[in-house]
Amino acid sequence: MFPIPTHFFLTRGVGVHRERLTAFEYALREADIEQQNIVTISSILPPGCIEVDRAAGVPALRPGEITFCVLARIETDEAGRRISASIGLARPADAAMYGYISEHHGHGMTGQQSGDYAEDLAATMLASTLGIEFDADAAWNDRKAVYQTSNLIIGSKSITAAATGDESGRWTCAVAAAVMRFGMP
Repeated sequence: MFPIPTHFFLTRGVGVHRERLTAFEYALREADIEQQNIVTISSILPPGCIEVDRAAGVPALRPGEITFCVLARIETDEAGRRISASIGLARPADAAMYGYISEHHGHGMTGQQSGDYAEDLAATMLASTLGIEFDADAAWNDRKAVYQTSNLIIGSKSITAAATGDESGRWTCAVAAAVMRFGMP
């Protein structure tokens, strides 16, 4: 059985190269997680899991370590095509309750739109788990206000890597990640 993560940090990066895999590597380098053996996981933020800054989280990584993360990844080789990869996060007020992390990757959205969408996904999953009544068709800002006034959700946020496809048609890759850590001080 794997231990439950105690800490996490958010990171993002963009890479460009003539080879798709190398563009991904460059995006991971910009995110400062290229030295990891990344295992992607789904959407649960463990109870009591503490967010640390990327500057504190990255030095705790060891090259070659198996590292669990929620990862959003997108690539394009179309010149001028808008891409974005986002991680959304929603935490409950009760630290003994789990939260949600969402990943979103797509074409055509601005970075702000993609981040809002990912944050909305995570907050909506948490709100439905907590039994908060809301109008699923209402605008994100309206639902966010309902979530905040419920006093059941302590906060939500997102991180996004957004880019436009390289003008010469080289591969452009965007990644965003919530990187899980075990036993950080």
